[in-house]
Amino acid sequence: MNKQDKIYVAGHTGLVGSGIVNELKKQGYTNLVLRTHGELDLTDQKAVEVFLGEEKPDYVIVAAGLVGGIKANSAAPADFYYINMQIANNVIWSSFKYEVKKLLYLGSACMYPRDCAQPMKEKMILSGYPESTNEGYALAKIAGTRLCTYLQRQYGVDYISAIPANAYGLGDCFDPDKSHVIPALIAKYQKAKEQCVDKVILWGTGNAKREFINTRDIASASVFLMNNYSNEETINIGTDEEVTIKELSEMIKKIVGFEGCIECDISKPDGMPRRILDSTKIHELGWKASVPLCEGLEELYKDYMGKRDA
Repeated sequence: MNKQDKIYVAGHTGLVGSGIVNELKKQGYTNLVLRTHGELDLTDQKAVEVFLGEEKPDYVIVAAGLVGGIKANSAAPADFYYINMQIANNVIWSSFKYEVKKLLYLGSACMYPRDCAQPMKEKMILSGYPESTNEGYALAKIAGTRLCTYLQRQYGVDYISAIPANAYGLGDCFDPDKSHVIPALIAKYQKAKEQCVDKVILWGTGNAKREFINTRDIASASVFLMNNYSNEETINIGTDEEVTIKELSEMIKKIVGFEGCIECDISKPDGMPRRILDSTKIHELGWKASVPLCEGLEELYKDYMGKRDA
């Protein structure tokens, strides 16, 4: 990509999309096309076609989608499936129709089968059933990545897809009904600290293992892939580091300064027992994550408290 090329970032106000916009600006890309959900509903096929037909961006990065944790995914699988399918189909196909030079679609680590061998290699997609608690979301994301593969295979266009590990970072959602585990735990520990309670309840056994990646790293990887990757097979974006949910909880407890105890509610689901990506391919291309988990957690906590106090 040249610095003056027109780049459309779908979902630029979201957690990952905002990080990508910041990274593009940091690297000197100045011709960015951005639309909020209020300005452009990506589930509206006609509206997306009109927009891309008028703007004709050179490059497109798709970071838009309906996202949420186990609670939200379990409660609304139809919404997560339909909305994410619509966004993928509309943006990717209309980009192809209006001859976008290159497109990157961002998937999710939950696309991998629940009982997938670890660490998860790209070739393992579709080798088994996804985790039931986020099946709708996973199937929609799989479909988006496959559409990129099929378009490249059939028409030779440079449309690629990538699978980041569990994302967290500045701009994260702290709504208790929608948040992922890291912002949910930060908010939970802060509330417990302020209310002087003696314990915090952790969903599940605490033994599930996860790999977390800061959105700054996802953003740098996304720009890197737009400039250095053109294969039809999706590619993982990970850190090669994992923690149990209990270990993560202890880290956040320390950062927040909560002095009570942690109690696991084993009646609640763990989700997938272990989920870590095999990121050998992107590492061999020359990209590596740079934000340590502890540093990213401290940064997010400070940002959360700063916005609460504002």
